[in-house]
Amino acid sequence: MSRPAWRRLKAAVEQLRVWQRADGSLDLERTGASAERAAGLVGEIVAAVAELGSAMPHDAAYHRAMAADLRRWAESGFGVPDFLDSLLAFQPAAERTDGRQHLVVFPMYTQNGNPDRNLEAVVFRMVWPDWLAELEATRFDNPLFCGITFEDFTAGYDTNSAVLFPETVAVREVPERFSWGAIFCDREAARFRQVSQAAVDLLGVDLPDDVRDLLEDQQRCQDAFVLWDLIHDRAHSHGDLPFDPFMIKQRQPFWMYGLEELRCDLTAFSAALELERDGVAQARDVQHAILFDRMFRFPVTGDRVRNYDGLGGQLLFSYLHKHEAIRWTDNSLRIDWQRATQVTAALCHEIERLYRDGIDRPKLVHWMAGYDLVRRYLSPHPASLWARGAEALDLAQPPRALVDDVLPDEFPLSMFYEALAKKLKQVIAGTRGITAAA
Repeated sequence: MSRPAWRRLKAAVEQLRVWQRADGSLDLERTGASAERAAGLVGEIVAAVAELGSAMPHDAAYHRAMAADLRRWAESGFGVPDFLDSLLAFQPAAERTDGRQHLVVFPMYTQNGNPDRNLEAVVFRMVWPDWLAELEATRFDNPLFCGITFEDFTAGYDTNSAVLFPETVAVREVPERFSWGAIFCDREAARFRQVSQAAVDLLGVDLPDDVRDLLEDQQRCQDAFVLWDLIHDRAHSHGDLPFDPFMIKQRQPFWMYGLEELRCDLTAFSAALELERDGVAQARDVQHAILFDRMFRFPVTGDRVRNYDGLGGQLLFSYLHKHEAIRWTDNSLRIDWQRATQVTAALCHEIERLYRDGIDRPKLVHWMAGYDLVRRYLSPHPASLWARGAEALDLAQPPRALVDDVLPDEFPLSMFYEALAKKLKQVIAGTRGITAAA
């Protein structure tokens, strides 16, 4: 977006961000800023939103509530911000229209980006083509899901964050339920293309024509990711589940989070197999996107401290390798594409069986069963207490206390991934803040 009002809004937000503490309040004494100057910046944001909002009548109620929350924050002396009223007024999933533009301003942290609740402004557009709307209406009901693409953003999104989630916003109390959740499929697609192509070149993977064409086509990748995201997001609340499928209210070993995220991805993979048989054009691309992102990017992205997404990628790769769907030989990675499809579906069934049996197990026994599934394919750290079994753990403690006995890197990278991580390090770093325009 190049309109002058947006440039003014963005500049005002960026200045306020510099003065904020981690909780979102302004530290005027430390920064040397004045409350008067901060209030003036808030006024500039409110005026810019009013000007830009004329092109977005569908968000009029939200923009009014946002202006009121901003003014109240200023009038209360810029303490910890509370944007509950405007958060409740923002309802992008109520009418998902392909290409519809939205402008949001919230104090928030950005997942996989900035951990502090700084003020952020984002302009984005809805991704809701007819083919996706039809699938959601007939097969994958997910009324809260929004696929979106960036137009512009402030510094908190010049990061690896690819989501806009209501639970990240600073509010006085958490609503009983949220009414939307949004994922930037353009960032996911652009990042996937760069990292996958680099990995393919490094590893000498012989690509079928359709996979090669996918990596060259941003729009095809976006279509694949928005369908993958729709099904993955829905899978968290479908199937044989733990009582809190998102596990937000539970303290569990990180491999349980890794298995949950992988389960949802593999549910999307299995659904894509059915969609392919039904002639859905995007279904084959979803399968390739899941395989490549999980195998090549997830294991080597981020630090190694309880990296549950990385663990899921390691597990998928090892499962494929041990079942002879992939092989590293003669300094190249060979993929048996037909077998890879069958084996990936088999891993999905193994994790589903773990979940289905979980209802009959005590919590600690279920965690141990999850550990056993992972360690069948990945080697635990030699110093692991959990790897030694129940006799090495203090079972007089409640299960949640035993999470402290999990090592930061309970399942270290294999030699293959250690080497790949070094070679892809700069490529992955270069995808920070990436969008479709990159």
